[in-house]
Amino acid sequence: MSLAVFEKLIALFDAGQARYLVLTHVPVRTSEEAARVRGTALGQGARAMVCRVKLTSTQRRYVLAVLPADRQLDFTKVAAAVNGKKASLATPEEAQALTDCEMGAVPPVSFHSELLLIVDPGIASRYDEISFNAGLRERSVVMATKDYLRIVAPRMETMASE
Repeated sequence: MSLAVFEKLIALFDAGQARYLVLTHVPVRTSEEAARVRGTALGQGARAMVCRVKLTSTQRRYVLAVLPADRQLDFTKVAAAVNGKKASLATPEEAQALTDCEMGAVPPVSFHSELLLIVDPGIASRYDEISFNAGLRERSVVMATKDYLRIVAPRMETMASE
């Protein structure tokens, strides 16, 4: 859906001299399908979820929560990471507006000033390479985890449950 996001990712990774591989495959809808077509472990997948966090009765904050695809997102931990009261998934319309991607194709990189990128430490500690959707359901990137972390320099917070 968003070739522009794919192109931004590649430009970002090239500028950061990252080691990565682009895969083109059948469109996927789930992390399990993506791991299968990529030939990677499910836990190598970097699942990016757009969340809406209620800070006060009138204030909201958006978070791009990134966690290993074999783990579940703990919304209480997402809210706590930004001193919020409650977190939930953003609506598909909100996610589209903040990422220029349909849900399921969102990469683990934020290009929007109102979308705070937070990565679960499980991404950094489990595999030498991570894989993720690259703005399109039929395009993935497999890259060195250390390059991803170096280039995007995310805030790290535990947000996953086993």
